[in-house]
Amino acid sequence: MLLIPAIDLKEGQCVRLRQGDMDESTVFSDDPVAMAGQWVEAGARRLHIVDLDGAFAGKPVNAEVIHDIAAAYPDLKIQLGGGIRDEDTIAAYLDAGVNYLIVGTKAVTEPHFIAEMCAEFPTHIIVGLDAKNGKVAVDGWSKLSKHDVIDMAKRFEDDGVEAIVYTDISRDGMMKGVNVEATVKMAQAIKIPVIASGGITNMDDIKALSKVADEGIMGAITGRAIYEGTIDLKEAQAWLDAQ
Repeated sequence: MLLIPAIDLKEGQCVRLRQGDMDESTVFSDDPVAMAGQWVEAGARRLHIVDLDGAFAGKPVNAEVIHDIAAAYPDLKIQLGGGIRDEDTIAAYLDAGVNYLIVGTKAVTEPHFIAEMCAEFPTHIIVGLDAKNGKVAVDGWSKLSKHDVIDMAKRFEDDGVEAIVYTDISRDGMMKGVNVEATVKMAQAIKIPVIASGGITNMDDIKALSKVADEGIMGAITGRAIYEGTIDLKEAQAWLDAQ
């Protein structure tokens, strides 16, 4: 299982939000490229980047910084979300060295888009599903839809997505522990890998996920915990590799 550090970009800075609220952000670095380098040094093999401004604007806003990170660390696998709403954006990011594009809101509102993008860019499309009480949330978590999260994941699996990033939004950024039960349920329901996100706070969460990783959980995204030091990325990844 991989531990995947998160870099959330807002106005060119590396920040963390609480429960997706743009007004509740903490700035951790004004040099995201150096921040990425710090996680590479600590043994990260994949990086999770979110263009927060892009997510709210519906188009790339921090593309330049993202291009700089990809250029600086060509061996690092990068998965990127935020403002991925059209084919041209995906093509441009792939050309810049990003490996995987995560589609969120548009996947739920226009599911046919995912089938088209998987056909156009096979092996590069990931869907991000954010859920609360089993229902999918959209528009920066401001709305709960009527869609069942597992039903949607199965549909996207049929379309050919590489993985599902699954976030329990009641836990994200709150340092309250990961929802292992919901994550396992998702992983058991589909054959493609699940990447856990939201609430990963300390080694106990990592150990709990690691116990069930065989169900199909390939990685876990961590943000606030590695920035605030409740998880040491290097130690945690070394522990996972030893398993």
